[in-house]
Amino acid sequence: MRAVRYERYGGPERLRLVDAPLPVRGRGQVLVKVSASSVNSWDWDLLRGSALARIGAPRRPAHPVLGADVSGEVVAVGPAGDGSAAFAVGDAVWGDLSAAGWAGFADVVATDAAALRRRPAGVDPIAAAAVPQAGGLAWQSLVDVAALRAGERVLIVGAGGGAGTIAVQLARHLGAGEVVAVDRAAKLDLLRGIGATETVEADAADELFAEGAGSGRFDVIVDLVAGRPLAAYRRALRPNGRFVVVGGRLRTIGRVAATAGRPDAEGRTFRLLAAEPNGGLDELGELVASGALAPVIEEVLPLERAPEALARIGAGTVLGKLVIAP
Repeated sequence: MRAVRYERYGGPERLRLVDAPLPVRGRGQVLVKVSASSVNSWDWDLLRGSALARIGAPRRPAHPVLGADVSGEVVAVGPAGDGSAAFAVGDAVWGDLSAAGWAGFADVVATDAAALRRRPAGVDPIAAAAVPQAGGLAWQSLVDVAALRAGERVLIVGAGGGAGTIAVQLARHLGAGEVVAVDRAAKLDLLRGIGATETVEADAADELFAEGAGSGRFDVIVDLVAGRPLAAYRRALRPNGRFVVVGGRLRTIGRVAATAGRPDAEGRTFRLLAAEPNGGLDELGELVASGALAPVIEEVLPLERAPEALARIGAGTVLGKLVIAP
């Protein structure tokens, strides 16, 4: 089989398409023929060897084959009692493998059965590959942490990527009264097209956090690229507002962590999303199958173009998701 591997931290030039033996199925695992995988910013962080990526793997990559999002078909299971009996050969599956070894950028992956879900009949393999990790971030931010309620005003910063485009649609589906989306100018038309009630270019977003007319405007802020002082987010939140950090600068992440989720004097809370792999995936599957939500996919690329896909993710220019289809 083929796989895209890297042995040292660095840029996309470290990635190589290689012939590799079929993975060996361990206890509790199934073999999945990969129909599609997708590229996430976490793949980029692992490739580059960010500070977080090097925790536990300071010198060499812990996962030499990247790719957490997978959709495909089960081609082998173990004997009864080994933990893989939830699936049978031929089952259509999908899931986020970030807690089960990654390795989706390949023709076949061996992964824990517990990391997979049955793919709904109304979700095609390409769309399915774009949902698990990005959709999980959106669902857990808006539903599990922020507990978004109908009629509330939402600000999504970094809205034009995989998680952000799903978050915009999900916020509208949940009944948000206002969804303001912030990203690069080239992504704003797309964001309006998928339901944002207002779009703001990232370079002009400071006005949303300044004292004055916009002060205290939002009930929920989800920031995928957080980098402002907490005072700025506090100004933009209404009393009892909720701020959720999905990703961003370590300084901002540290300041949010230091609050320990304790509300301020006016009930505002500041929380980090500790994402759970596949959290909300069943609910997201129902929404995609019904047509209520559609992942935004800029392009579907063959396996040999995985280095290009990683470079584009790293540049931050992708509209929604890039999908790799072996």
